[in-house]
Amino acid sequence: MKHQAILKAVLFCSLAAVVVLAVQVSAQSSSSRRGGWGLYGDWQVKMEFDGRQMESILSFSRDREGKRTGQWISFWGLSELKDVKSEDGKVSFTRTSRNREGQSTTSKFAGTLKDGVLSGTISSDRGEYKLTGKRAPRTPRAVGNWEIKFKAGDREITSTVVITADKEGKLNVDWKSQRAQTEISDVKYERGKLTFKRKTKVGDRQWDSTFEGTLGRDGMSAVIKSERGEITAEAKRIGASIIGTWNLEIASEQGARKQRLKVNPDMSGLYGAMGIKKVNLEGDKISFKIVRQFGDRKFEMTFEGKVAEAKLTGELKASWGSWKVAGAKVIRTFRRRTTTTR
Repeated sequence: MKHQAILKAVLFCSLAAVVVLAVQVSAQSSSSRRGGWGLYGDWQVKMEFDGRQMESILSFSRDREGKRTGQWISFWGLSELKDVKSEDGKVSFTRTSRNREGQSTTSKFAGTLKDGVLSGTISSDRGEYKLTGKRAPRTPRAVGNWEIKFKAGDREITSTVVITADKEGKLNVDWKSQRAQTEISDVKYERGKLTFKRKTKVGDRQWDSTFEGTLGRDGMSAVIKSERGEITAEAKRIGASIIGTWNLEIASEQGARKQRLKVNPDMSGLYGAMGIKKVNLEGDKISFKIVRQFGDRKFEMTFEGKVAEAKLTGELKASWGSWKVAGAKVIRTFRRRTTTTR
């Protein structure tokens, strides 16, 4: 009996040690993943420079080999980051930038990522500057304008559905129809699935239905269910050819300059770090306007161009000049990695 009790105690202690070790390894692995992956995506950052507050975007990703990469995106253009590191909440990278005269400057960043805030110091031969930023808000994939087609009896019906999101990410659906009045409620979106309830009224008739949609890359397949039965529907995202991220090359006297254009599903956007209220797309023609304020000074830049087969060409104009622009759309081929159509 005594030997059995000792044996049970030894087995219990061994099992406990294995459990503790497994928990520690899991926690370390989870911490490592958070430290590595928590940085990725776009960050809206601010930096005091010569008495002015400069806004930029830091964008972190991985290349095909899994190596950490980054970009510094500002009004002046896009520059690649080198030696990007993120371990145990500490972040560092090196940046080489070029000014308007074509001169290069190398700077280094050292900082921390804690509680969703990226902060640190940029150091170069021009001095040290404090930088702080937060992750850029992500737009739910369902947001945007959709053209939905379905059959009701012998009639083919085409409607436009506008999906928007508030600051908290809550979705609102506006189903536009020439013949019917609609009321939408209980909108939910999770893991590529969009559902909501729809109350429809045509004349004196009224009925309730549910909508269940599954999002693809640029389209959505759906089933509309009511007491009348089930109807299948197909939806196409309006503006799909331009929505996404574009790597641009802008011709100048000092040589080609890189920049990024990002068009959101609701057709707002970012040129570099500057907001665009609306990107206009008519057929293959694209245009937008940028309004920028520097102290008491305000200026405008306009872009007009064409898009075809993930290629963008056009001209950027301002009061002090004009520049030819060529771009390629970033095509996502697998999770967290990107390639650019050439």
